[in-house]
Amino acid sequence: MNRPTKSVSAVSSSKILPIAFEHIEETFDYGRDLVCFSHLRWDFVYQRPQHLMSRFARDRRVFYVEEPLFGNHSPQLSMRVDSSGVCVVVPLLPNGMTSKPAISEQRVLVDAMFTDCGIRDCITWYYTPMARAFTSQLKCRVIVYDCMDELAAFKNAPKELKWHESELLRAADVVFTGGVSLYEAKKSRHHNIHAMPSGIDIDHFKTARSILYEPRDQRAIPRPRLGFAGVIDERMNIDLLAAISEAHPEWHFVVIGPVVKIDPASLPQHPNIHYLGKKPYAELPAYMSGWDVALMPFALNDATRYISPTKTPEYLAAGKPVVSTSIRDVVATYEAKGLVRIADAPEQFAAAIQAALNDRNDAGRFQEWQAQAEAFLENMTWDRAWMAMLNLVEQAVSTRDGNRRANAG
Repeated sequence: MNRPTKSVSAVSSSKILPIAFEHIEETFDYGRDLVCFSHLRWDFVYQRPQHLMSRFARDRRVFYVEEPLFGNHSPQLSMRVDSSGVCVVVPLLPNGMTSKPAISEQRVLVDAMFTDCGIRDCITWYYTPMARAFTSQLKCRVIVYDCMDELAAFKNAPKELKWHESELLRAADVVFTGGVSLYEAKKSRHHNIHAMPSGIDIDHFKTARSILYEPRDQRAIPRPRLGFAGVIDERMNIDLLAAISEAHPEWHFVVIGPVVKIDPASLPQHPNIHYLGKKPYAELPAYMSGWDVALMPFALNDATRYISPTKTPEYLAAGKPVVSTSIRDVVATYEAKGLVRIADAPEQFAAAIQAALNDRNDAGRFQEWQAQAEAFLENMTWDRAWMAMLNLVEQAVSTRDGNRRANAG
């Protein structure tokens, strides 16, 4: 399938030209558009929205609308087509614009995008309930709420978020949750809600078992190496990391990912902790291949109460022993099967790391564990998750279409 490559940038609300989809009629059905509203930047960390929207873009136009950026310009849209085929849309608003005018301008911009890009009968897909403030007027075929996290529990969450989520739950035709514990918390609030834990790109991360080269910035770090890859924010237990790194100077901790919402100066600074920053998704297996144990040192707080970390199956696919704090979905899904070690206190967490290191010295036992992990992950691919969600969305479309016909009759 040919992908449109021409992009649109800094497009004003008075005229949004669909140049990004030039000649798209040859390959796409306009009635199958999907418009996604997300709190996550497309180019931030490659995770659930990117995996799912890239798959939807295989046979339909997908518009991924981010939160606004503020600067020295009049209200306008920036639009570009990613290599995946997803059109990434960013509202650009002037500095100093307050909340109510910003909502009004985003409504104007989104309405203009729908008109000028010929969007109709679309699926609207929400990751952020806050987008309902400027999209409730849209005419769409079906409304999907993919609740990947309990955003209201995150640091600096808008006070209006819970209200907008309630409104979105009333409007949605189908709701997904990013894990089982989040499903349990939300299931009484919607009639068509489904636990849909994130998938795993098994082939991608499995390459970590055979990569023979070391990324340059990890190459000189001594072993054993204990690795973490993900967003570094209020969900990380930095006190736990500090205590273990100080108690075990012979271990080296590799921390990969962007630091957000917390002061980087608050992170523990020891000679055996190595902060390597954000890395492209494509390079993660190369880094993981050089680790001896993978870590999930999450804090146990409101922000982690309902999380179902995608990195758990990624680590396992990479063939790495995993040590995690007692995140509910990790305990329920992985601990009983012997795939992840669980500990919370520094001494117990360190003991679990040592046990994982010891396991690696028994080649036969370690290979058996890797095979067990691989068999467990077979049914957790992103393609399976996407197809399951697509089927449920199509059922919701059929239900709504049937209701419309019944009402019209």
